[in-house]
Amino acid sequence: MSHPSPLPVSASSAAPASPPLLDLIGHTPLLPLHFADAGCTLYAKAEFLNPSGSIKDRLARHILLDARAQGRLRPDSIILECTSGNTGIALAMVGAVLGYKVRILMSDTASVERRHLMRHFGAELQLFHTDRGYITGIEMAERMAAADPRIFLPCQFANPLNAEDHFLTTGQEIIQQLPGRIDAFVSGYGTGGTLNGTSRALRATHPAIKIVAMEPAEAAMLSGESPCCHSIEGVAGGYLPPLLQGVHVDWPEKVSSAEALAMTQRLSREFGLLVGTSSGANVVAALRTARKLGPEARIVTILCDRAERYYSTKLFAENPASSV
Repeated sequence: MSHPSPLPVSASSAAPASPPLLDLIGHTPLLPLHFADAGCTLYAKAEFLNPSGSIKDRLARHILLDARAQGRLRPDSIILECTSGNTGIALAMVGAVLGYKVRILMSDTASVERRHLMRHFGAELQLFHTDRGYITGIEMAERMAAADPRIFLPCQFANPLNAEDHFLTTGQEIIQQLPGRIDAFVSGYGTGGTLNGTSRALRATHPAIKIVAMEPAEAAMLSGESPCCHSIEGVAGGYLPPLLQGVHVDWPEKVSSAEALAMTQRLSREFGLLVGTSSGANVVAALRTARKLGPEARIVTILCDRAERYYSTKLFAENPASSV
């Protein structure tokens, strides 16, 4: 009995230069959210639809592909980053499809679901305890990189590629998705990359736009207050990141943890949006901006991530606002 000859290997069957999964990052929809009680409609960028579940997929793809193209990532490289969780998940996912080891430094206060997701992508996780926010982890990463030449640091808080990607992608997508006037852009800051790059892109097209920085009321550093504990994970990690320097912010909008938790629950129950607490905080700040600018104002904000990484947190308590 004769056997068919094996099919020849064609160029199209070889591993692509950029894995198809990475093409799923970005191009997220801009959702109109009508709040009848406030008499206004907000426009929310659905970043929770990125493949790993957060806006951080954007910086992970851009920084790692650039590093590979520049020869800074080699086959034996180890990607090392300090993160509150979402960037770690995104780096673990992109690192997995590109074939690199990923090591994450994360505060022991971050939700356990984030730890599980990173490990599920194959990343190594090292927890640390700190009362200095991100600074402790950043210093740890720098010491580890100095001792091991295989380590590549994405440096999400200071790397201009983080902001550049939001200028080239997030901002341009919003401009295309919402033709005409845009009166304000509202976003929290963790690394500062989203606020930096997106605001610059929007202001280049809409010079009169107002840029509003959401920050936790308990850690309102842009308002000149000292950082403290809060329940809005992923933002205001205890210091003002370098990428936030030089960003023209018209005003900061303080949102309490209780307000953020209550709005996040409202987004799921009234709009069917299963998102995280920073998304709720952004919407609270956007609604306040609408009250300042008027009900006809066209205001854009960000729905940063999905809620599955918050199951063990106050967000999923029976009454999240009362548990703060």
